[in-house]
Amino acid sequence: MALDATFYALVGLVLFFALIVYLKVPAMVGSALDARAGKISNELAEAKRLREEAQSLVAEYQRKRKDAEAEAAGIVAAAQREAEMLTAEAKQKTEEYVARRAALSEQKIKQAESDAINAVRAAAVDLAISAAEKVLAAKADATAQEALFRKALGEVKGRLN
Repeated sequence: MALDATFYALVGLVLFFALIVYLKVPAMVGSALDARAGKISNELAEAKRLREEAQSLVAEYQRKRKDAEAEAAGIVAAAQREAEMLTAEAKQKTEEYVARRAALSEQKIKQAESDAINAVRAAAVDLAISAAEKVLAAKADATAQEALFRKALGEVKGRLN
């Protein structure tokens, strides 16, 4: 066996490995790798926890959104019902107002008819009285007029009592 460069390289390599083992470099590398693996594991656990928390928040906000949509739909439905009720009430009040106004107009028309009929009757009575006066004045003498006056006076007394 010759002591050539290959031999010295082999001895240097063995000494290097021995020095590495003596200085506990593999243990340090292992503990460093273990620490790194632990750190990664902790980060993964934290990420999983954050993901679950985010999912629960998403579910909660979706539930709140659905509740808000349902409440909004209820409010819209209530507003529609109230608008329909107010419309019906306004229509009814308008119809009642029109009916009252029509009845009042009919009553005023009947009153005007009655007043016109009474005015025509009064005019006819006045005309008949004046015509009768003229006819009686022309045909009757003083004694006949006195008899007619007493007869009319008796009829008036009879009607008043």
